[in-house]
Amino acid sequence: MSEQIRSFIAFDLENEQVLNRLSSAQKLIIETGADLKLVEPQNIHITMRFLGSISPSMVEKVFEAMKKVQFTPFNIQIRGIGVFPSPNYPRVVWAGMTDGVEQLKSIFSQLEPQIRALGFGSDAYGFSPHLTIARVRSGANKQRLAELVTKKADYDFGSIKADCLRLKKSQLSPKGPTYSTLKEFCPT
Repeated sequence: MSEQIRSFIAFDLENEQVLNRLSSAQKLIIETGADLKLVEPQNIHITMRFLGSISPSMVEKVFEAMKKVQFTPFNIQIRGIGVFPSPNYPRVVWAGMTDGVEQLKSIFSQLEPQIRALGFGSDAYGFSPHLTIARVRSGANKQRLAELVTKKADYDFGSIKADCLRLKKSQLSPKGPTYSTLKEFCPT
C-alpha cells in the first residue's frame, strides 16, 4: 500500500511586507487573551481546494486538472480581519481580500469540476477567499477578540501577486504542519 499524501491546492504568500503585517496583526489578536493557535507566517496561504489524503498516483492527475485552469497573474489586496463562523462563536480568525476576489472565484469555479471529475466530493464549505491567521481553541475572551476584529475590519495588509497555483503537501507534527510544494502551475 502506498503512502497517502495530505494535500491541498493554494496560492502562496510571497510578499515579506504583507507577511510582516499579518504577523503584527497576530500579535494584536494574541493580546486580546483569546485562546488561539496562530498559523505560522510561512504557512499562511490562500486555499483554493482542500483535497485531504491522496495517493501518489493522484498527484499527476490533480496537476493535469490544475493546468486546465485559465488565468493570468493578478494582484490580490489583503484587507480586513474577521472570524468564521460568527463573532459569537469564533473558530477561525482570517484576513480578508478585496481586489482579486473575482479572479479567485473564477479559478475555483474552473478547478472544482475538474477535481470532482477525479472522484473528490464537493467542498463542504464552498469557497470563501480568505487567509487563516489563527484558530480559536476555546471561548476564552471571545468578546475582546470580537471587539478587535470589529476595530480592524478594514485593516490594509497590502497586495500580493497570485501567479502560481500550487499543489501542496501537508505533513502534520506535534509542532504544527509543514507545507511543501509537490507541483506548480504558473501560466505565462
